[in-house]
Amino acid sequence: MPTQLKYDTSLAKNTDLALIIAADKGTELQELQPEEQNYVQQQLQQEAKFIYLNRYSHRVYIVVTPDSKSEDLKNEALRQAGHSLLKQLKTDKSESLTIVDKTNSNASLYLAEGLYLSNYQYFKHKTKDTKETTLKTITIADETIDGQKVQELANVLEAVYKTRSLINEPHSHQSASQFSEQLIELANEAGFSIDVLDEIKIQSLKMGGLLAVNQGSEEPATFNILEWKPENAKNSKPYVLVGKGVVYDTGGLSIKPTPMSMDYMKSDMAGAAAVTGVLYAAAKNNLPLHIIGLIPATDNRPGGQAVAPGDVITMHSGLTVEVLNTDAEGRLILADALSFAKKYNPELVIDLATLTGSAMRALGKEALAAMGTAGDEVMADLKKVGNKVHERVVDFPLYDEYKKQLESDIADLKNIGGADAGHITAGKFLEAFTDYPWVHFDIAGTAYLHAEDSYRGKLATGTGVRLVYTYLSEQAK
Repeated sequence: MPTQLKYDTSLAKNTDLALIIAADKGTELQELQPEEQNYVQQQLQQEAKFIYLNRYSHRVYIVVTPDSKSEDLKNEALRQAGHSLLKQLKTDKSESLTIVDKTNSNASLYLAEGLYLSNYQYFKHKTKDTKETTLKTITIADETIDGQKVQELANVLEAVYKTRSLINEPHSHQSASQFSEQLIELANEAGFSIDVLDEIKIQSLKMGGLLAVNQGSEEPATFNILEWKPENAKNSKPYVLVGKGVVYDTGGLSIKPTPMSMDYMKSDMAGAAAVTGVLYAAAKNNLPLHIIGLIPATDNRPGGQAVAPGDVITMHSGLTVEVLNTDAEGRLILADALSFAKKYNPELVIDLATLTGSAMRALGKEALAAMGTAGDEVMADLKKVGNKVHERVVDFPLYDEYKKQLESDIADLKNIGGADAGHITAGKFLEAFTDYPWVHFDIAGTAYLHAEDSYRGKLATGTGVRLVYTYLSEQAK
């Protein structure tokens, strides 16, 4: 069962309790006995950031709010404190925790967020040695916080769980068709609609990029249209989200070198999973916005009919592309989806994709690479939200000079540029298929981690869900 995050201001007796305090407020805790007060004061004088009180029937965990350069960094430190607190809760085999913020600063929301995200586990394919977490319930008990805000956060974090599990699912259990089946289940669960286009419909739409990538596969491609359209939508033109759905990437005939380069390529659909997560959260929270998700899904295999380096294909838009590297496949399926998005006359299109190793080399696992045509105001808002949720955004230019690298002698475009600025030339390729405000997020460095990183965990992180949902929720205001 997933972790439950709820709101309840009535403090049950003998429940494990987490108190969030300021370093200079240790004497104002009426929940503590006098001798406990003295102990806490001694610990604060020694600059302790975490204080543990064992009452035997239950425990009290005191989290001291950190000193930080900004409000955003303070909130991030609280998320990370939630990750540290969970380690103690696991040792104590705590099943439920109530959080009370004594600083009146919404700090409990961020501590709970770090706790919840740290508590994610993926044991679907394990039959033993699972060591499941004991923590099942996190309760926020602050009277200064709106209970609806807690429920909204709970739904967003549940969406991150769903996103992580989609990405962690191995390709042996997730062909493009199986992926679509999972999306249908999530749509029914959350309340958004979905239309899955099969290979015949994809052919009728002349999506040459998606069909070309799928040529070497024994499994058919799908094109998934997700939609959340509430009656109270505040936008007349929809926000369109596009996610790269390569459920497994061998590189095609431009096969990836080994080892490690394709071992975790089940995660090459992390952008598609993130788009699904945003739709899931929007529907669960009844977000008053019309949102459409477009997900082209296929694997990329070097089968007998596989597209070959040097082939020319015709895209949904009518542009022709010389495919010089079949491992630059994500941009081909995204380009068809971006071209398809024109029919909606969108307010803004945001795509998310594990697109290039260049983005990972530029930023590592610390930020999303962004570029686009939506303008400085939109990018500034996204960067502000990125700092708020600590899914930080670094924007890169799309200078026209980069387009020169994509010029082909025999087609309208090549699908790769030169050795330098690969993430930018990939973005420049995608730009050719847009004629509306558009932002591209390359999440190659942040989507899947090989070592634990605080509350982001190990393996799939669910990156992009909190960022894009929070941005959209602010537009709804």
